[in-house]
Amino acid sequence: MNFAGFISSRITFKSKRTFSKLIVRIAIIGIMLGLGVMILSLAVIKGFKQEIREKVRGFAGDMQIVKLDNNASYERGAFVDSEEVVKNIRSVNNVVGVYPYAAKPGIIKANNEIEGVVLKGVDKTYNWAYIKKALVAGTIIQYSDTAQVQNQIMISQLTANRLKLKAGDDLMMYFVQEPLRKRKLKIVGVFSLGVDEVDKTFVIGDLALIKRLNNWTKGEIGGYEVRINNFDKLNASADAIDNKLPITLKSSTVLENYPTIFEWLGMLDVNTVVMLVLMTTVAVINMISALLIMILERTAMIGIFKAMGAGNWAIQKIFLYNATYLIGLGLLLGNALGLGVGYFQQQTHFFKLGQADYYMTFVPIKFVWMDVLLLNLGTLAVCLLVLIIPSMLVTRISPVKAIRFK
Repeated sequence: MNFAGFISSRITFKSKRTFSKLIVRIAIIGIMLGLGVMILSLAVIKGFKQEIREKVRGFAGDMQIVKLDNNASYERGAFVDSEEVVKNIRSVNNVVGVYPYAAKPGIIKANNEIEGVVLKGVDKTYNWAYIKKALVAGTIIQYSDTAQVQNQIMISQLTANRLKLKAGDDLMMYFVQEPLRKRKLKIVGVFSLGVDEVDKTFVIGDLALIKRLNNWTKGEIGGYEVRINNFDKLNASADAIDNKLPITLKSSTVLENYPTIFEWLGMLDVNTVVMLVLMTTVAVINMISALLIMILERTAMIGIFKAMGAGNWAIQKIFLYNATYLIGLGLLLGNALGLGVGYFQQQTHFFKLGQADYYMTFVPIKFVWMDVLLLNLGTLAVCLLVLIIPSMLVTRISPVKAIRFK
């Protein structure tokens, strides 16, 4: 073991000084809390963004393909469902599903209450996986009942509460067109995505009902809903699909269809940066204070080493080695705190949220191990680099004065 390492181990593990030990413990606790909070904050923000993103994707898909026209309403112009177009879309590597749909605005009247909604019509090929997870009561549309499928409807819990309805109830839905049309529909299921923009706007029914109301010819639909495997490749997939579409169709991504939600999620990244800077600053200040006190407390030792011929850098390394150990201990405890609390929350959902304000009922957690590794390495690197400056106090200590001071 070299000189700096040997002396560092002695003052680290066999020191009997009480005041510096207190300061050191405070510094370790500061690093532990700083890293623990950073790990938890990143996990919560990433979990929150993923949960909201999956809620919107689960209902609206990743892309929608509609007729190219100037119509910007929910009720888009019809076009003929084409096997060739679907085949071309599915040929894009990231695509996992293409589902026909149509939408039609309407008004629900029930229990002397009215509510404006948009009926989203889908067929039996639709991917119900996420809607099933969001079910509060009842079932999804039952396409096995061919006689009654057009009379079935699913509504959100938000709409059900406003209209005082529940699964199994009947309602009257009016469609504003010439002539005015109305349909008596039965609620087979109630869902709750927790995203107001979806819950307060949409109900789900059979695509054939919308075709019939619009007097569409056989094979006409309102659009395709496209789902992909890797959301991080959304833009690349959208470009690839655009290249395969006929000039009569256009595509839009979920980012474009719900800009408010995704812009809001993007703003959370700013909060993340601010939090990381603040927590790292606290950890650095704690370590600088601890290192300065350790140096000042061992002024006489430094003077003796200098009198014996030790160089400034060799003595600086003693305290930097000591600081590295303390930072490492703080990082170890910080990981235990952050990962431990995060895992506990993942398994129990102990910490709750108000769904009306946060779109979900519990604090979501998503660990990205690369983030945890980078937080550890970044905290260690920043602390050590910054500590080089206060360690230079060693160069200002005179051997004669230090020994006399003792």
